[in-house]
Parts: sequence; C-alpha cells; structure tokens
Amino acid sequence: MKKTITFLTIILSIININAQEDINLLTYDNTQDINFFNSIKSGATVKEYVTTSKNSVKIGDTLILGTPTSQETNTRTYAGSYGNQLRGGVAQSRSTSKKTYEFVQMGRPAGFGSIMTAMNGDAQNMASNSLKNTTVIVNEIKTYHRGSKNKPLYVVMVLGEINGKAFGINKYLSVMDTELAIESGEILLKNRIMTREEAIAKLKEAKELMEIDMMSKEKFEELKKELAPIILNTDQK
Repeated sequence: MKKTITFLTIILSIININAQEDINLLTYDNTQDINFFNSIKSGATVKEYVTTSKNSVKIGDTLILGTPTSQETNTRTYAGSYGNQLRGGVAQSRSTSKKTYEFVQMGRPAGFGSIMTAMNGDAQNMASNSLKNTTVIVNEIKTYHRGSKNKPLYVVMVLGEINGKAFGINKYLSVMDTELAIESGEILLKNRIMTREEAIAKLKEAKELMEIDMMSKEKFEELKKELAPIILNTDQK
C-alpha cells in the first residue's frame, strides 16, 4: 500500500510539474529571495540560470563533466570460503570502492527509472568516474523548493549526450543541485567567468614567470590589462 501511494504521489507530482509556466531568467539571488521564491511552484521550467558567480547556463548550452567528489564503497561477505580457498567456515568480507559524482545522477530526476528506484527503496544511481570529461548538452533546467513553498529554491539540470546517444541504459543525466555541482567542479562551464581570486593568482604567476625571463614584459602587461577589470571588481566573489 505504501509503495502504491508513493508511486501515485510521484505521478501526480510529474503531472503538476509539467503544468508549470516558464521562467525566462532565474538568478541565484532570486532563489534566496523570499519575495520571489514564494510565488514559484516546484518544477517550474527555467530558460536561463545565472549562478552566484554570475555565470550563465541556458538550455542548449554544452557543458563538461568534471571530477567526481564522492566515493561509493561496496562490501560483500563470503560465508566459509573465498574463491577456491576454504576458510574453515569463517565469513570473509571484501570491500571495493569507486569514485562517483555527488550531484550528478543517472536518468531524469523523476523519470521512470527514478520511480522504480524509489518504489524499491534503493538509493539513487549516481554517475561514475567513467563519464569524467564527457561533453554534454543542457536539455532542461527546472527549479524546486527545498521543502515547503516558503523555502529557498535550488536548480536541477537534465543533461543529454552531445551525439544523441544514451548514457548506458539511461538517456539522460540529472544535476541535482546546479550551484553545488559547479562550485565543487563536478560540472565545468565552457565560458565560465574567472573569479577575482583566480585572476590575482594568475597575475602573480605571470609576474614570477616574467622575473625569471619565462614571459616577456609586453605579454605580462597585456595580461595585466586583461585581468584588471576582474581584480578591481571587489563585488565579485
């Protein structure tokens, strides 16, 4: 009975989500502003999202999967034997681990595969390290509340393969928290704006190279002029 209710709840949620109106532009500041987010229903479709670091992600953009930041450990127990060797009836355990994405999962966030996973009480199937450096395309962007309607929003992206093929048995990947996925480096933006700290570090490195004659003064001055607007912008994080 409980599984049936869960299934119906998810189906009704999907129907409700599909009825939402589009948001042309959503910013990170919007997602934290109660005067904005309490008028937005979970599942609203977003055409463009601007992150806290002022980077823009739009439907149709291409992104790159960065480095996974989580690790999944599996332990198997063998009773009495391991391989061809007898262990005198003593149970033996063997643990294996693999790198997985913390914010990128296989399939849609509320697709059929996710419904079956939820009904079976299983954990979500997170993307593995084998997808690192894969170029993907943004197919959908949606926003959801972190609980009730009076809670801030977070942004979910649905990604497809650039050549239209599937990710194994899954046709899509889901980025379950876009802001954290970008911040952690699991999602790399092709046209990401350099932060002020990164610009300062790059200029310091260039200065050191110039001092050991590994960069000309002319090249250094060009780079300094290019990075100056970013470094002088103290409002940028």
